[in-house]
Amino acid sequence: MQLTPRSGSHCQFKCRQGCTGQVCMALSTAVKAYSPMHIRTLLKEGFKMVKFGLQFKATLENVTNVRPVGEDFRWFLKLKCGSCGEIPDKWQYISLMESTPLKGGRGSASMVQRCKLCSRENSIDILGDTITPYNMEDSETFKTMVQFECRGLEPVDFQPQAGFAAEGAESGTKFPEINLQEKDWTDYDEEAAESVGVYEVTHQFTKR
Repeated sequence: MQLTPRSGSHCQFKCRQGCTGQVCMALSTAVKAYSPMHIRTLLKEGFKMVKFGLQFKATLENVTNVRPVGEDFRWFLKLKCGSCGEIPDKWQYISLMESTPLKGGRGSASMVQRCKLCSRENSIDILGDTITPYNMEDSETFKTMVQFECRGLEPVDFQPQAGFAAEGAESGTKFPEINLQEKDWTDYDEEAAESVGVYEVTHQFTKR
């Protein structure tokens, strides 16, 4: 089933977002189950500013203060378009170093992108002051490590990679280069004469 716009510049659902029917065509499957009023609500909700928390969980062995390092740290995410539900196959990354202006002089965001399926302009911004280390006492529990402010996007997956650091829980030994791409990391603390590690890394997102 395909939807075609009425004559003029607006689609039959009167999105009022400059839609000429392309968005509603992308939502044609959903139209079979939802009323036009419901579809209008979905389109409107996709442009509200929403905060998502990335919660980190791991088993820590003799280390603490596990954290992302520097403004160039890359958060690799998969992002879903709030308008049409499209999720690109490729990982996308955002960092505090990168900033893109928003339309209409509404500030800036870590990433501003146009959905390839429905052409909506969406954005996601890292809230730098929410970045929090994961400590020994947090081991094996979920803890929010960072929050993202999103308009029209929803983070649905996270891939930790290089750029993390930690310290020996008792010795304070610095471990400045930790890569968590394999979801496990191990090393040896010579000062404390003991093995250290970060194991079974997982995550979940919370919506605020």
